[in-house]
Amino acid sequence: MKEKALVYYQQGNEHRRRGDWQQALNCYMEAIALDPESPAVEAKKMLDDILNFYHKDSYNP
Repeated sequence: MKEKALVYYQQGNEHRRRGDWQQALNCYMEAIALDPESPAVEAKKMLDDILNFYHKDSYNP
């Protein structure tokens, strides 16, 4: 499970780099579901903060 969670985390990072925020969030949440101790937990928190600050109108958790 941890290996699959790592794959989702890395995919999330790639989506984030391209500015595909929603897909990045989806990947991070999938990684967290598979491994609650994944680094995706922190990545999702940071992405949530970014979206809440910059995209209040387009972000609806």
